[in-house]
Amino acid sequence: MARRGAPAEVNAGSMADIAFLLLIFFLVTTTIETDAGLDRMLPPIEPPTETPPIIKEKNIFTVNINRNGQLLVEEEITDIRKLREKAIAFLDNGAAPSGSPDYCSYCKGKRLGDSSDNPAKAIISLKNDRETKYSTYITVQNELVGAYNDLRNREAQRLFGRDFTAMEAEYLDPETSSDVQDELKEKVKRIQELFPQKLSEAETDTTN
Repeated sequence: MARRGAPAEVNAGSMADIAFLLLIFFLVTTTIETDAGLDRMLPPIEPPTETPPIIKEKNIFTVNINRNGQLLVEEEITDIRKLREKAIAFLDNGAAPSGSPDYCSYCKGKRLGDSSDNPAKAIISLKNDRETKYSTYITVQNELVGAYNDLRNREAQRLFGRDFTAMEAEYLDPETSSDVQDELKEKVKRIQELFPQKLSEAETDTTN
C-alpha cells in the first residue's frame, strides 16, 4: 500500500510509445514544398555534322529584354501587346519564291524579302538581362509560344476542323485511350511540322 501523500509514479514506457507514434504521423503527413519549373519539351539529340548549317540573318527573329523589362524586337522598342502579332508575321511570312524547295504554300504572310523564308527555317531568339524580372520573362515567353499556337490552331482548323491545342492536350492526357492517341499522334505531328517551334533562349552578357 502506497503511503499517503507520496507522489504517483508515471509510466515512462507509454510516453515513449506516444512520442514515436507522433513522429511517424508527422513524417507521413508533412509535405515539402518544391520549386516548380517550366515544362519544356527539348528537341531530340541529333548526330553532329561536319559542317553546321548556314542560317540566314533574316530567318532569325531577335527579342531582347533589358533589366527594366523593356522589349527590343528586331532592334526596335516594342510594346509587349504587339509582340505576338510581330512573331506571327515573321513565322508566317514565307518569303521563299514559288517553285523553290522552301516555298510555303500554306503561309499567309506578306512574303517580305527581308523576313523568314519558311516556318521550318524561322528561329526566334529570346535573350534576357540577368536582372530581368522572372514575371516579365514568363510573359514574353508566353506571347512567343502563343504565336506558334495561334498558327498551329489555324492549320489544325483548316485540316482537321479543331484547334491544335485541344488535340495536343487530349493526346497527352494519360486517360485518353490508346486508339485515340494513335490517331491524334499523326495529326499533332503533322501540325508541328508545319510550324516547328524553334525558340532559342539565352542570357545576355551586358545590361541595358
